[in-house]
Amino acid sequence: MGLGGYWGEVMEVLREIIPVYDKVNSIISLGKDVEHRNRGITGRVLPGNKILDAGSGFGNMSKTALKLTDGKISITLYDPLVPMLKNTGGHFDKSPDMANGVFEHIPFRAEEFDAVLCGYSLRDAINLRIAISEIHRVLKKDGRFVIVDLGKPDEAFIRAGVSFYLRCILPILAFIAGGRLGLKFGTLYGTFKRWPSNKKLEKLLLEKFSRVEFEKDLMGGAIMVAAYK
Repeated sequence: MGLGGYWGEVMEVLREIIPVYDKVNSIISLGKDVEHRNRGITGRVLPGNKILDAGSGFGNMSKTALKLTDGKISITLYDPLVPMLKNTGGHFDKSPDMANGVFEHIPFRAEEFDAVLCGYSLRDAINLRIAISEIHRVLKKDGRFVIVDLGKPDEAFIRAGVSFYLRCILPILAFIAGGRLGLKFGTLYGTFKRWPSNKKLEKLLLEKFSRVEFEKDLMGGAIMVAAYK
């Protein structure tokens, strides 16, 4: 499971859409992205924690965590795209630590972080099982792995509805919000096709983690997950 050879195409699209990335993401999530990040992070990131924001994008997971802890955490932004990191660093009051790389080869020692945050990014792993294993490795004992992402409903009928939205409705909304660059968000459907169903993702996490809390919204089309080491 994972993007495999499709990864390079997705990364190229992400590089191109940096100018409209944040604006379009808010629109295509039907305005629920802020709520979902808050629900995913609340109670799972605590003051004094050391955080890895993996696949950090614009750092929205980190920004949410900072607000919820009154800024009393340390953050490392980690993303495969250097241009994304350069663009993101200036959006913080204090420039956070930053590192470049992929989920499958995280360049940090074992048990270094209290929490790893993945906001709309784990779907872009090249190999999902290896990515989860690496995230587990860098978490401290009792560390939390927080995922906020698209969900893939287990029920075929509802899953078909989510697929229809991603294939037919999302490109229209993305174009309205981001113009021609917004159309490139159509690659989301390709990542969704390669993404496991909600039950399969939970099972995959339980291969490495001791406990998983799995919340759903939008009939399972959005998920907020916490996996505990």
